[in-house]
Amino acid sequence: MDSKNKYLTLLAKEYPTIGETTTEIINLEAIMNLPKGTEHFLSDVHGEYDAFQHVLRNGSGNIKEKIHEIFTDRLSKKDMSTLATLIYYPEEKIKNILADVDKEEEIDEWYRLTLSRLIELCVFVASKYTSSKVRKALPREFTYIIEELLLKDNSFSNKEDYYSKIIQSIISLDRAPQFIAAISYLIQRLVVDHLHVVGDIYDRGPYPDKIIDTLIDHHSVDIQWGNHDILWMGAASGSAVCIANVLRISARYDNLEIIEDAYGISLRQLLTFAEMTYTEDSANGFYPKIDKEKKDFYEEEVRQIAKMHQAIAIIQFKLEGVIIKRQPDFKMEHRMVLNMIDYENGTITIKGETYPLTNTYFPTIDPANPYKLTKEEEAIVDKLIYAFKNSGRLQKHISYLYNKGNMYLKYNDNLLFHGCVPLNEDGSFMEFNIRDKSYKGKALLDKFEEILRKGYLTRDKENKEKHLDIIWYLWTGAASSLFGKDQMTTFERYYIEDKATHEEKKNAYYNMRNDIATCERILAEFGLDPAKGHIINGHTPVKEKRGEDPIKADGRMLVIDGGFSKAYQGTTGLAGYTLLYNSYGMQLVSHQPFTSLKNAIENEFDIMSTRRVVDRELERKKVRETDIGIRLSEQVKDLKELLEAYQNGEIVENHKK
Repeated sequence: MDSKNKYLTLLAKEYPTIGETTTEIINLEAIMNLPKGTEHFLSDVHGEYDAFQHVLRNGSGNIKEKIHEIFTDRLSKKDMSTLATLIYYPEEKIKNILADVDKEEEIDEWYRLTLSRLIELCVFVASKYTSSKVRKALPREFTYIIEELLLKDNSFSNKEDYYSKIIQSIISLDRAPQFIAAISYLIQRLVVDHLHVVGDIYDRGPYPDKIIDTLIDHHSVDIQWGNHDILWMGAASGSAVCIANVLRISARYDNLEIIEDAYGISLRQLLTFAEMTYTEDSANGFYPKIDKEKKDFYEEEVRQIAKMHQAIAIIQFKLEGVIIKRQPDFKMEHRMVLNMIDYENGTITIKGETYPLTNTYFPTIDPANPYKLTKEEEAIVDKLIYAFKNSGRLQKHISYLYNKGNMYLKYNDNLLFHGCVPLNEDGSFMEFNIRDKSYKGKALLDKFEEILRKGYLTRDKENKEKHLDIIWYLWTGAASSLFGKDQMTTFERYYIEDKATHEEKKNAYYNMRNDIATCERILAEFGLDPAKGHIINGHTPVKEKRGEDPIKADGRMLVIDGGFSKAYQGTTGLAGYTLLYNSYGMQLVSHQPFTSLKNAIENEFDIMSTRRVVDRELERKKVRETDIGIRLSEQVKDLKELLEAYQNGEIVENHKK
């Protein structure tokens, strides 16, 4: 009782009177009866900023859907498409439209018509929120004006001249373009209440930094870390082996600009070393994957990247061997590939089979001690660690990932994670030993998250090394919930032609996730109701053109990585899945490839999207039934206890202003 009284006394400071307490109770009760806000789920955007921002701006087709609801009987398909594009890219589209209009009166008429339509649409999308929430979302410069226009009621004409004058003044004061942009961004914000990013912001595509900057400015977002994200998180934490992997992947996808230009990390020392150490012939297998649309590259630059690629790959293999040797719990001795090479004969023996190497040039490897870095390699690694740990922009972005991210998330009866919950072949949860203690299921993911955070934050050198080793294991280990395979055959893909050696066997989870009982067991493991929960998963591209279905286990499992990355689109046959969850239920949205920003604006080329209903609510879901509603109910309960304390005289009202 003492602790409860103390809590009510503290609560009374925020609500010092009966009037203020009852007002807040009424407010919260009313909020809980509003329709549930729309959740938007994205995954595996892999640095594809243009496609990402287009899907974000159009709300996976949600804005166009709202336009159709209001204007189907009044506007042509062309006009609705123009209005949608205007909302996605207001500044650019206004310039595009006005370039074709000569007369000033025609421009003014277009402004009047457009503003009228935007206001009508904005009223519609704002109708499911409290006026307080809408007010907080309003752009500061136009708060008063938009708030007034949103109160417009077309059923009464008393203030028609008043509203018309507001619009006319906006136009005559030459503020129409800015106002259109402001209300367009407001519509974008109101159409989606909350964004979930289910992993893999980094690697392959060119602009993960721009994606992070966009998320930082987003009004409501959470992130579930992907395997490529934790690689960058490990690199920013000072893991040499994670840094080597980051650089190797960036070189492989011709994307070193993200390292040098976006994050200001110099690669000059690595380039000089690679040029002096590796030959053009030896780098044949390391030429980067060049974007066919990219025209501004030079052959000499490509050759330099290939040599850097080879140099950092060898450094990576050396660093990995050292970790495997000092971490026997990882059970990765079979990945000590440099031990398996017959350097004299140019072959490698794996699982009893001997294969010829496609490249036998290893100038920095001592066969007697293959994992020892040369002095030059040591100097490069030390400099790179310093550069990654001291890149201000990188540290800002990685700090954001730590602050906003988790290994998994339970949200409104759904379980979100990027990769898998590791399973054995019999369906039981796979165990992994960490410092003489075994973990599995939810406990394993919780422990991985703890280690990730400690690896970033701790300053103790010995403990940090242990944490960073496990962060690397999360990238490549068999019991990693983010990797989900028995091994990563990077060396084989570079050096052995026989594709049988490239095989990476998926964890049993990926077959068993089609099974309803497996999904229900996983949901129960994480404390969710198996009867109504869903698992929302990324990580593995859905090969739709081969007949693979993203909806599995009778709707218990939804896989929303269809391949935003251009590197995947040849095998997936499309350009990504997203998911929408509003008060009416869940819809899975599949997307065709995004062509270009120019095409989207000038030709109004929207990403073609197809929707499939996953779950439909029998009754429209209200805020009361969500996680936010549960928290609001607790607040109401506390406020009612405070009200009773006031009424019983246990706490005295404070009417001082």
